[in-house]
Amino acid sequence: MRIVVTGATGNVGSATLRALAADERVDEIVGLARRRPTVARPKVTWVAADVVTDDLEPLLRGADVVIHLAWLIQPSHDEHVTHAVNVEGSRRVLDAARRAGVKTIVVASSIGAYSWGPKDRAVDESWPTNGIPSSFYARHKAEVERIMDAFEPANPDIRLVRLRPALIFQRSAGSEIRRLFAGPLLPNRLLHRRLLAVVPDTPRLVFQAVHADDVADAYRRAALNPDARGAFNIAADPVLDPPTLARLLGAKPVRVPAAVLRAAAAVTWRLHLQPSPEGWIDMALAVPIMDTSRARRELGWEPVHDAGATLLELLDGMREAAQDDTPPLRRGAGGFARVRELLSGIGGRG
Repeated sequence: MRIVVTGATGNVGSATLRALAADERVDEIVGLARRRPTVARPKVTWVAADVVTDDLEPLLRGADVVIHLAWLIQPSHDEHVTHAVNVEGSRRVLDAARRAGVKTIVVASSIGAYSWGPKDRAVDESWPTNGIPSSFYARHKAEVERIMDAFEPANPDIRLVRLRPALIFQRSAGSEIRRLFAGPLLPNRLLHRRLLAVVPDTPRLVFQAVHADDVADAYRRAALNPDARGAFNIAADPVLDPPTLARLLGAKPVRVPAAVLRAAAAVTWRLHLQPSPEGWIDMALAVPIMDTSRARRELGWEPVHDAGATLLELLDGMREAAQDDTPPLRRGAGGFARVRELLSGIGGRG
């Protein structure tokens, strides 16, 4: 079986390549990325390709499955760039796969695609996917959901699967996640658990997480199961709320109004002090808790990693500047002494 993976060098892509390579049913993996890695991976042929500008059809021809993971978080101050990759790039991948005769496409959606929902109970995949309007990430995920809604009935001979994972963490993505969400002004040493003395006890600051390896296993199962179609929620237990976070970190929960968190994110983002706009706070407070029963039942998927342990692994990875040897995951991707991050305007340019 030949599988093409777009966005193959990032947090999820690197884990997905590992999962696919370990499956004896997979003979060849084509890893597409804007920057071609120099590192060898089992069964992987690297191809440099941009989902916005390159002719994708020849690259996808002959694939049994396409797994589409390519996505931009930054530059958060230039939505023209992120929309071109996230939305138009996804449209181009789907169209190219159709023209190339690919019969199975697995697409990375997200919990961020969901509309405002409950935090006191879990919702299934039928919950509305209109996103959170103030979050560019959520808006883009919702737009891609609409593209897939139109694509699916128009191409009934193509098996289309969409995974909606929670927050995805792993140690080796520590440098990338610090760069994308915290920026160059945060000293790594401040991320030590002993120094995190308080956690915000904010109403609705309740979220889910999942290890990248468990998400990768879900992509592998979705790609190789001929009966898998439609949407699947992917998240691990436990749900992470302020009391749970306080216990994990040995910290004290301190009441912080949502408006204060939002204002802090908004001001520091507009001043280019950190790269994450307030839409990320809005999305965290708004999206529902997901029920993962369908993935467990129909894909046979079961997370190996506990959500709390996964979060602690990420914090350790960020503090230690953990890395992988692909371009996005390298410790030095932000330049010597993080100069490249600073010169980008901290979220201003890709």
